[in-house]
Amino acid sequence: MHRTTESDSKYNHLEQMSVAELLININNEDKTVPFAIEKALPAIEALVEQIVARMKKGGRLFYIGAGTSGRLGIVDASECPPTFGVPFDLVIGIIAGGDSAIRKAVEFAEDDTEQAWLDLSQYKINDKDTLIGIAASGTTPYVIGGMEEANKNNVLTGCIVCNEGSPIAALAKYPVEVVVGSEFVTGSTRMKAGTAQKLVLNMISTSAMIKLGRIKGNKMVDMQLSNNKLIDRGINMVMNATGANRDIAEKLLNEYGSVRKAVENYKN
Repeated sequence: MHRTTESDSKYNHLEQMSVAELLININNEDKTVPFAIEKALPAIEALVEQIVARMKKGGRLFYIGAGTSGRLGIVDASECPPTFGVPFDLVIGIIAGGDSAIRKAVEFAEDDTEQAWLDLSQYKINDKDTLIGIAASGTTPYVIGGMEEANKNNVLTGCIVCNEGSPIAALAKYPVEVVVGSEFVTGSTRMKAGTAQKLVLNMISTSAMIKLGRIKGNKMVDMQLSNNKLIDRGINMVMNATGANRDIAEKLLNEYGSVRKAVENYKN
């Protein structure tokens, strides 16, 4: 297959550019990413609809990937509990090479076709769950192996890839292909491809959580009150929703522990 992610950069002699030229050219390339995602919106919609339907029946969402792709999945999964107040094991990110690979690359971890399913099996993944394979190239062996086993075990499969006609997209029941073209630094998929994957992950998890009732109006009413900034935000949300003064809003939030419950239990 032809990998556009490995195509030569449109730019050359990068080392001879000024800092201003480098920044302008990188920014110009980055501007193309949302337009590439726009073309994939119908595919993203189809995947999200499936995820929501399965989560309403008790299913979970898993991400697997290697390197940058794996890290992006872990970031998205780890942000769901504090943002939406969901259990930490509802959205799960797994990276080739294990948690140590989050900070430091683990050599050849992405080439192991059997390890992904072993990693997933620790969570007792089952046919209620959804697995999204994340791979810029669409060819990562670790992800391919996990997707193949997931299909055999009736786990719903999706993917986020940045090449057309990849093996991973062929395996996914609901593939998402966001073709961003060549990178500013040839083959450096942490750049446009990584940005595209991050944006798509944001769209998937946020829209799913909204459809699961985790947002009210446009507010994170189930967010975890885990620092002073979030507590202050929560107090303001209670004040805006109820018309209560700050002291009452703070008291309600302390008593009930969440914006949603504080608002529901406010008595004028």
